[in-house]
Amino acid sequence: MGTILRTADSINLKQILVSKGTADQYNPKVVRSTMGAIFRVNIIECEDLVKTLKELKRHKIEIYATDLKTDKSIYDVSYKRKAVVIGNEANGVSTEILNLADNKIKIPMLRKN
Repeated sequence: MGTILRTADSINLKQILVSKGTADQYNPKVVRSTMGAIFRVNIIECEDLVKTLKELKRHKIEIYATDLKTDKSIYDVSYKRKAVVIGNEANGVSTEILNLADNKIKIPMLRKN
């Protein structure tokens, strides 16, 4: 969760949605790992992520999902009227959400090919 908050902060996102059951963003270890990002990014918990994303799409907000099978970087996107879905390290973004997404992006590892 700390890495996600730092990543959101690095691309100047001002709020994130987290699905129910996501790691506790206020756990002391998470707060420390955010390196202050937790104080700059508003966190909103949603009950049903798929339903929330469909509602965002109805309001003309483009959905981006992280996926390793793309060359488009998270740093190459203008985030006006966009939402980004970042999956967990073990499983990534679910197929249902990938199918719902308008675009796919990845978070490149610096100095890695």
